Amino acid sequence: MHDESNRIGSFLAGAFIGAGLALLLAPRSGKEIRNFIRDYAGRAMDEINERLPEMKETLDSTFKKGQEAYEGVKEQGQEALKKGKETLRHVSETAKKAG
Repeated sequence: MHDESNRIGSFLAGAFIGAGLALLLAPRSGKEIRNFIRDYAGRAMDEINERLPEMKETLDSTFKKGQEAYEGVKEQGQEALKKGKETLRHVSETAKKAG
């Protein structure tokens, strides 16, 4: 899940770095550069759109795991609160009997 995010981020970073280097190193006219950028951006968008379902699946899975973790912690907190109240009642009753 985290590895997939890193791969996508690395791909995008590499795409932009490659485009920038190509622009700096290739002697082209302004029109050629604009066409190159348009073509490159189109290919990058195609790649992003192709990977979008995979990214959505990863995000959904991560969200679900987060919800499950939250519910687990919430249940543990409620149980700890219940035990704390029981302990407080017990201490209070013991103090009343002793006092």
